[in-house]
Amino acid sequence: MGETEFYKANSVKEACDLLAQFGERATLLAGGTDLMVLVNRRQLIPEVLVYIGECGLNYIREEETGLVIGAATPHVEIVRSELVQKKAPLLAKVISTIGSPAIQNQGTIGGNLGNASPAADSAVALLALGASLKLVAAGWERTVPAADFFVGPGKTVLKPGEIIQEIIIPEEAAEYKWAFRKIGKRRADVCPTVSAAVAVKTENGRCKAARIALGSVAPTPLLSKKAPEMLVGKTVDAALIADVAKAVAEETDPIDDVRATAWYRRRASEALVKELLSQVIG
Repeated sequence: MGETEFYKANSVKEACDLLAQFGERATLLAGGTDLMVLVNRRQLIPEVLVYIGECGLNYIREEETGLVIGAATPHVEIVRSELVQKKAPLLAKVISTIGSPAIQNQGTIGGNLGNASPAADSAVALLALGASLKLVAAGWERTVPAADFFVGPGKTVLKPGEIIQEIIIPEEAAEYKWAFRKIGKRRADVCPTVSAAVAVKTENGRCKAARIALGSVAPTPLLSKKAPEMLVGKTVDAALIADVAKAVAEETDPIDDVRATAWYRRRASEALVKELLSQVIG
């Protein structure tokens, strides 16, 4: 194999055109915090690198659809954004726990999602917020719910030639009470053993809407299907919280690995959901 070809896309259209031109030979590069590790270890030798870090995908703005974040926006800009802190404080909190300061400055939210790691922190937050992803390619675009984006470890619904253009967080996300916590071997710069985010909306003492998301406990970041069924329309008490936590833990499909056993992850999932729901509901 010859040397890697490098192309810098100056616009989203140019990035899509390059992907259409080179097909499966092309690999996207933005922050490179995960990709370049693989390249340096010779675990990946891309034929063509398409750099999208300066093609107009770094932005945070408010639109009619809600809060919109460009896929190449670095983590640190999301954490510092007053708009994110106002409209989606859960996302700001979760992003602030990703990696080290170096990773925060270089890594991007689109890269964190595109890697499709079951432990992706940003995915847990976006699932809890009911976010969607806008995907674009040469000749078409589409929007998919974050809950439908991940299909397996390292696998997404992205078609050949498609890229993540932006993340859309609905306006109503700001109305939810929320809580987040992750468990790991240490407090910082760690891949979570288990993580969980809870977003709940109440009205007149009853749960009006609820979303519970977990990371590192299934082949993909997990959005609970049972939680809304059990919570919505109910007056939430300690007994119901315990039942919901147990049901959510039963939805998980964890594995044994170097960070924890499946048994531990399932037990930790139940404990985290119980803790976070109790915190949010009060």
